[in-house]
Amino acid sequence: MANDINILALDTSGPVAGCAVMRRGEIAHVVAMRQGLTHSETIMPAVDEALASAGLSCADIDVFAAVAGPGSFTGVRIGVCAAKGLAHAAGRPCCAVDALETLAMNAYGFDGLCCPMLDARRGQVYCAAFDMKDGMPERVLPGDAMKLEDFLARLPEGRRLIFVGDGVPAYGDRVRAALGERALIAPPNLRDLRADAACALAASRPETWVEARLLRPIYLRAPQAERERKAREARA
Repeated sequence: MANDINILALDTSGPVAGCAVMRRGEIAHVVAMRQGLTHSETIMPAVDEALASAGLSCADIDVFAAVAGPGSFTGVRIGVCAAKGLAHAAGRPCCAVDALETLAMNAYGFDGLCCPMLDARRGQVYCAAFDMKDGMPERVLPGDAMKLEDFLARLPEGRRLIFVGDGVPAYGDRVRAALGERALIAPPNLRDLRADAACALAASRPETWVEARLLRPIYLRAPQAERERKAREARA
């Protein structure tokens, strides 16, 4: 990780909106907001606050990172579009950061598997599994959208598991009932996605930086409007 890099990371993919600034390789400011307001109302004032606190402007940022999904379709688009707009104006690249991988950073160094779990509605979770024993996330199960029981059945035997993400409040009790003492449920301070973790991931992978116009959301299933359109076509 470069010691002189400046990164602005945005996250509007879930119920907690956030942004963070990495200044010369160190986290300088972090904002996390669960305010009941739409992310389109809160994210740009948070960006202004973070940059001002760090003593930087957009012109000083080397790469604009966005948590590009999976998550709320509308929320993901807000963050991706904001990062693209800022990067285009500044003439800088963007970096798409996976929400599940970013969540796994909450279990940095855990001697087991971190199992991010996001509430995908419709009886499903967005989920994956990462080996964290060497620090940075190493993917064990790919990201997917599925029923909770199907996800739990795919997890490797004989490993300790820690569950993070906004699916924990909805499904934590069912996880404990199915897995018993193998399952650790992250407390509230380690449960939500952190924008500073997105900074760290973006800084560690400069090969993934792209031109602003190429930044794309990460979807694990089609948006609801597209699913409904296909259903109508199938009935026709």
